[in-house]
Amino acid sequence: MRLPFLGQAGLGHLRRAVLAMYLVASIVLASAAFAPAGFATTGGATESPVTWAVTPADAAGPDGRSWVELELDPGASVDEHLAVRNLSDRDVTFALTAADGYFTPTGRFNMLPGDKQSVAAGTWISMDKTVTVAAGGTAVVPFTVTVPDNATPGDHAAGIAASIYSQGGSDGTQLGVESRVGFRVMTRVKGEVRPALSMKATASYDMSWNPLEPGSADLTVDLENTGNVRLSVDPSTMVNDARWPAAGTEEARTLELLPGDRRTVSIHVPQVWPLGMMTLPVTVSQGVIAPDGATQSLDPVQESVTLWAIPWPQLAVLVALLLLFAGLFLGRKRRKKELVRLVEEAREAGRREAETP
Repeated sequence: MRLPFLGQAGLGHLRRAVLAMYLVASIVLASAAFAPAGFATTGGATESPVTWAVTPADAAGPDGRSWVELELDPGASVDEHLAVRNLSDRDVTFALTAADGYFTPTGRFNMLPGDKQSVAAGTWISMDKTVTVAAGGTAVVPFTVTVPDNATPGDHAAGIAASIYSQGGSDGTQLGVESRVGFRVMTRVKGEVRPALSMKATASYDMSWNPLEPGSADLTVDLENTGNVRLSVDPSTMVNDARWPAAGTEEARTLELLPGDRRTVSIHVPQVWPLGMMTLPVTVSQGVIAPDGATQSLDPVQESVTLWAIPWPQLAVLVALLLLFAGLFLGRKRRKKELVRLVEEAREAGRREAETP
């Protein structure tokens, strides 16, 4: 399930955005036959929809953060708060959960579903199991993040969410639906920071059968964060003095990899003429994302990938032209030989006539 992060936008926009997220979450989780959670809220067809938002907060209320960033020693703990805002027209009791966090293949942050057991940072968070929020009201709930004594240095991701759970179906079947809204909790355990990124790239060539048009090259880049801290990465290649970034990325939006994350990205390079064996450079700019959001740049990871781009259409045209010229040459040679033969026959006929008395 995707975890949206809501700011302090206007109430109307917020209600519509949260309602859309609620509907999407309901559809996804219903199709996945989500396992029952510890708390259930009925949501019959006659009831008004429930909309809500969850943000980081201090003791007074939402504090403007999109998510929580912490930096703690092993064995340390810190108290934080979350705000649950109920935009509905009735009181609602939400289940509060925390779980291990991760990035989806599309780069969206998520947390393990309720039927998956957390084994890492999701277990470090403790809080009340439920909270009841009055219609149109906001409740601030404290939670505590406690880092185990044996926690390894580096970044650890978790998510925290407020959810409702309903069961029922219009056709009499029982269908469990859990809808969650939450934010991420990133904890950096102090100690040795070891950023490391591995890359493996392959490439293929997409030929155009029009000999007057170039084809395109497609690169597949497998990335793995083998270090212990979060990385910001930006894969790209340079062709004909132009920079081509990975699909879905640009200068202002890079990929984020948690420790242990693997991500496969593609780079499409149009307007590439087939020149036989070609070597394309792949460069992955990288940086360590600090708990304060700053990025410390590291040396880029570079690799060259070789691909074959055989100019078959152009070779076919060349062969056709050679055959045409060869035909014209042989035809001209044959006609010249025939002309010589006719001239010799005419001379021979003339000589025979001259020798006749």
